[in-house]
Amino acid sequence: MTTGYGLSLTRSMLFALVYAGACYAGRMFWLGDQVNLVWPAAGVAVVWFCAHRRAPTRHLDMLLLTLILGAVDWLTGAPAVGSVVSAFVGLIQITVFLWLLRRWGPHLWGAGGDAALRCPRDLWILLGAGLASTVIAKTVNVLGQGLVTTGGFPVLVSAMSVARHMAGILIIGSAGIYAGAAISRLRTGKGRWRHRRPASLWRIAEIAGIAGIGIAAYLTVFTSGSHLPLAFALLGYTVLVGTRLSTSWVLAYSATVYVVVSWCTLAGLGPFPLISIPVLRSAVMQLLVALVALVGLALALGRDERRTLLNALAQEKAELAARQTQLAAQKAEITHHADLLAAIIDSMGDGLAVIGPDHRVTLRNPAVLKLLGEHAGWSGLHHVDGTRHPEGEPAYLQALAGENTPKVDMLLNNQEASDTRVVQVTATGLPHPDGTRSTVVLFHDVTAERRHRDELTNFAGVVAHDLLNPLAGVDGWAMAVRYSLDGVPDHPDLDEARGGLDRLTQASARMRGLIDGLLSYATAREATVVPDRVDLDEVVADIAQARTDAAAVSGRPEPRFTIGVLPPVQADPVLVRQLIDNLVGNAIKYTAPEVVPALRITAVQDDTMVTVRIVDNGIGIPEGQHEAIFGNFHRAHVSHGYQGTGLGLAICRRIVERHGGTITATDDPAGGTCFTFTLPNSLAPAPTAAAVLGQ
Repeated sequence: MTTGYGLSLTRSMLFALVYAGACYAGRMFWLGDQVNLVWPAAGVAVVWFCAHRRAPTRHLDMLLLTLILGAVDWLTGAPAVGSVVSAFVGLIQITVFLWLLRRWGPHLWGAGGDAALRCPRDLWILLGAGLASTVIAKTVNVLGQGLVTTGGFPVLVSAMSVARHMAGILIIGSAGIYAGAAISRLRTGKGRWRHRRPASLWRIAEIAGIAGIGIAAYLTVFTSGSHLPLAFALLGYTVLVGTRLSTSWVLAYSATVYVVVSWCTLAGLGPFPLISIPVLRSAVMQLLVALVALVGLALALGRDERRTLLNALAQEKAELAARQTQLAAQKAEITHHADLLAAIIDSMGDGLAVIGPDHRVTLRNPAVLKLLGEHAGWSGLHHVDGTRHPEGEPAYLQALAGENTPKVDMLLNNQEASDTRVVQVTATGLPHPDGTRSTVVLFHDVTAERRHRDELTNFAGVVAHDLLNPLAGVDGWAMAVRYSLDGVPDHPDLDEARGGLDRLTQASARMRGLIDGLLSYATAREATVVPDRVDLDEVVADIAQARTDAAAVSGRPEPRFTIGVLPPVQADPVLVRQLIDNLVGNAIKYTAPEVVPALRITAVQDDTMVTVRIVDNGIGIPEGQHEAIFGNFHRAHVSHGYQGTGLGLAICRRIVERHGGTITATDDPAGGTCFTFTLPNSLAPAPTAAAVLGQ
């Protein structure tokens, strides 16, 4: 036998003993003519079966209730057949009661929940379930007794029995449900007894005084020999009990009145013995005790419900106040952020404007007013070729926001300042919940940058003319001298002269390479980036073919290329070709002698970037120089006879960074070097408005 079943069996036996005592006590309150004055067993049965609703011994409980009820009836003088009927009627009553209670009040203890009687509605549920189950049981009892006994069972006695059972269920059943719920909640840790403050002396005195005076009044009325009809007048005092005492004390008061009135009436004391008919005497007494319990519980539960509602209302008001405080803090924070954003926008050196769906400007900062002029509006904004958009510049800027073109140069003729400036315009869409869209436009004055770029271009032309032309002269004169030496007879100094010419030609070539590298670096650093869709497959295939042809012409080993699927990128086509050609040329140049260069070029893409990897089988990079090789004029293999200016990888880094990407160099596990760089995906969306606003 498991511990749980053993405990349940022990409780079943204890409840059975209590129920047997209640049945015997009810039979002892005998008035004659088949009339019992009280029947506490009805209330005990309610408590028993509510406590054992899910107990493993609940079927045993049904058997014990039937046997006890039938045995007590038979032992106290009832016919055997009638006792059997009464036993099954009692089982029917408790079964119907539990079914109705579970259906109407599933939150109550004993019906599936753990709640006590908390409001008048719970009291009406208990009364409704008790009344319905008792009426059904007594109807079955009248029919059953009529079938098995000759004398039948009087209907009036059955009606009085309904009142007797209801009094027991109301007083004992409600007290049991209240106590069971308290014990259950205390056992699960939900009880509050440990957290209650002790009652004050004034409260203890008030409880004792009200309860004591009421009980004393009933004792006085029912033990005096005057037989004055004052019993129902004491119901008025129950109002005071129900309004001032807690529900538990009201239950104790009602039970005490029940015992006092029942005992005095049975002893022939009080006003009720004057009623000669036993059935009416019992009915009047049941009515009194039922009204005492009903009035007291209704008032107490109503007060409890009102207190619960007030507490809930106070809690909601506190939560509302806390929520209002939180909203006020959030509003202050939002206001602070809005002021901060406005201050940032107003202090920006670049002009910023927001164009609404109706092509009206809804926001602009002082910088854009300074650029466009206070009253000029959009009239001074033109394309770089001097033309204007046929539908107006706001419409053009809104159309520009829907394209994958992050930046566009435009001319700005500010009539108030009497000058023409070049501004770089970035337009970004800002969608609204209703499906419309505003446009955030950022104006960046690039006049100085463009002027610097033009100056750099002019400088590059000067360099090309003033430095490369003398070098061309040096190469030409060196070649002429070489031709002249071809006709000179052999002389001991002739070989030395030819060696000097070779060194002169090599120095000139190095100088030419250095100048070309400087020009390429300057171009990569300052040239305008014009992004477009670039097919990497086509670019890499063309570079690979050119490098293969160059190796075949020069008699060097032809490099082997393994090229994967390369997705397109959004970048400047000229700079991308220069980037890849530099990396491929480096990989071929830094290959050990007698080794055929082998390159593997692959790429992967995500939502915004394409990552390209170029892996070679070269001599690798010295340890600790994987980052330094991207610096200006850095040469990693100076002592190995490899020629170079040290600008190639610096140019590669500058090209990648100008496209918003990164480039790194790592050792390949199979030998050689792996260069990895990223470029924008051709499918990447345009920058968001939040990015433009710096959020």
